[in-house]
Amino acid sequence: MPKLPKKEREEAEMFKKQTVIEVFYHSQKVGRLALLPDRYCLFEYDNNWLQNGFSISPFYLPLKGGVFNARLTPFNGLFGVFNDSLPDGWGHLLIDRWLISKGFELASLSVIDRLSLIGDSGMGALTYRLAQMAASSSEVKSLDYYANEVEKILNENRSASLNELVDKAGSSGGARPKVLINIDGEEWLVKFRSSFDPQNVGETEYHYSLLAKKCGIEMTETRLFEGKYFGTRRFDRVNGDRVHVHSGAGLLYADYRIPSLDYTSLMKATLTLTKDINEVEKLFRLMVFNVLIGNKDDHAKNFSFVYDKKQWKLSPAYDLLPSGGFNNQHTTTVNGNGNPDINDCLEVARVCSFPVKRAREVVEEIKEELKN
Repeated sequence: MPKLPKKEREEAEMFKKQTVIEVFYHSQKVGRLALLPDRYCLFEYDNNWLQNGFSISPFYLPLKGGVFNARLTPFNGLFGVFNDSLPDGWGHLLIDRWLISKGFELASLSVIDRLSLIGDSGMGALTYRLAQMAASSSEVKSLDYYANEVEKILNENRSASLNELVDKAGSSGGARPKVLINIDGEEWLVKFRSSFDPQNVGETEYHYSLLAKKCGIEMTETRLFEGKYFGTRRFDRVNGDRVHVHSGAGLLYADYRIPSLDYTSLMKATLTLTKDINEVEKLFRLMVFNVLIGNKDDHAKNFSFVYDKKQWKLSPAYDLLPSGGFNNQHTTTVNGNGNPDINDCLEVARVCSFPVKRAREVVEEIKEELKN
C-alpha cells in the first residue's frame, strides 16, 4: 500500500475506526447507524425524530423506538434505505479508484466506512457524518472534457481528474458513466456512453424520453446536450432542497443485480406505500411501456419512490430505452414471465385489483403513441 503523508495517515486511521455514524435529513438528526463485529448493522431513531419525523423506510424501519437489526442479504448487512445512498456501477468504480489512490485497502472497508465517505454528496435527502471525501469543486467544465476523462477511466488509463470525477459523480447509480452538475441554476444528471454502448446511445435515450412523455409517463425535463449527451433534471433536488428517495430495491430488499422482483409485488407495494390508485396507474403505465419498447433492464433499482409534502409517491421515471436485460429477459418479471406480452400486463392489473377496463385503456393509449 502506498505510504501516505502524515495528515492523510491520521485521517485514514480515524476513518477506519468509525463504527457508528449519525444519519441526518436536512439538518435534523434521524438516528444512529452502528456496525456489529459480525458486519450486521443496527439502527435506532433519534428521540426527537420519533416525535416529529417520518419513517424513512416504512416496510423495514417503521417509526417507533427500539433498535432495528439489518439482514445480511442482499445489502451486506446494511438496511436497504441506506444502501440507496451508496453508488453502484460507474459510481462504485470511481469511488474504488479514488480509495486505492489514497492508499486504502478495499477489503478492509465496511459499509459504514463507505457511508462516511458519501457524507452529504449522495442522492436523495439523507446525509451521513463524518464525510472524508476531498473538497468539492463547484467548477463545471465542458461535457466533452468529462466525456474524455470517462473514456480514460474505461480504457484503464490514468486520469488526472479522478478526484473531480468522484466529486461530480456523487453516489449516482447505474452502469453508464455520468456526472451530477449544475446547469442554468438547476441540478442535472448527464450521461456518457460506456464502452459497450452504441455511439448514438445519448440521442436514443433522449428520443425515448420524449416518447415516454407522449405516452403519459411522468419524467423530469430531459435534454440532449451538444447533440450527443443525454441529460435529465434531478428529481431528488427541488428548488435547491433535498428530497428523500427510496428505490424499489431498498424498499423491498430486492437484489437489483439479478431478477428478484415481479411487477405484481411492485404494484402491491406501491398501493400499500402511497395509498393512491393513481400512483398504481403510473406504475402500470410504465410497465406496459417497458414491455412494448423492449426495455428489459427494468431492475429493482430502476424504480423509486419520493417522500415529499408528507406523502409517498412514485418517482418520475428514468432509464427508459430498449435494452437486453438479464439473458435477454425482463429483469423484473411480469406475471412471472421474463418475456411477457400484454396479456401478462393485464393479469398483473387483475391480481393487483387495478381496474382491468382502465388497464386496457392505458394499453391502447400507449400502443397508439408507439404507432407514430
